[in-house]
Amino acid sequence: MKRVTLESSVIAEVGYDAAVAVMEIVFTTGELYRYFAVPPSVHRALVGARSAGEFFSQRIRDVYPFEHVGLA
Repeated sequence: MKRVTLESSVIAEVGYDAAVAVMEIVFTTGELYRYFAVPPSVHRALVGARSAGEFFSQRIRDVYPFEHVGLA
């Protein structure tokens, strides 16, 4: 999955696979999480958000099922 780099103090990279609605987020700590059943609009909004960390906290965390993959 191709990832894009974000200018954020919380999120380093974001990747998205529209075929399976899976989004990967690499946090600035190096931890990789995979989020499931994420609509393409949410991925686009995260990438375009003024504050990716704030958007993540409000619209992704505690909303979509996820798995902690480990270090990216």
